[in-house]
Amino acid sequence: MNWFTGIVVFVILWWLTWFCALPIGVRRLEHPEGGQEPGAPENPYLWWKVGGTTAVAAILTGVVYWLVKSDWLSFRAMVQ
Repeated sequence: MNWFTGIVVFVILWWLTWFCALPIGVRRLEHPEGGQEPGAPENPYLWWKVGGTTAVAAILTGVVYWLVKSDWLSFRAMVQ
């Protein structure tokens, strides 16, 4: 896996993890004031989710890199 493929894998995994992490811990406003959306989250903790998403995507990218470089899962062996 070259550096470009690694970046593409990381970005795809980051976005997948991000959309999975968005609904975690979200609570609606109990009493919205005038002009506020009643379904808007009270405190979405976005910076915690960005950090957690980045860490999980980095770990998963490392796992994908290991799988590609190892002989444990080899697509080249299936072709021969």
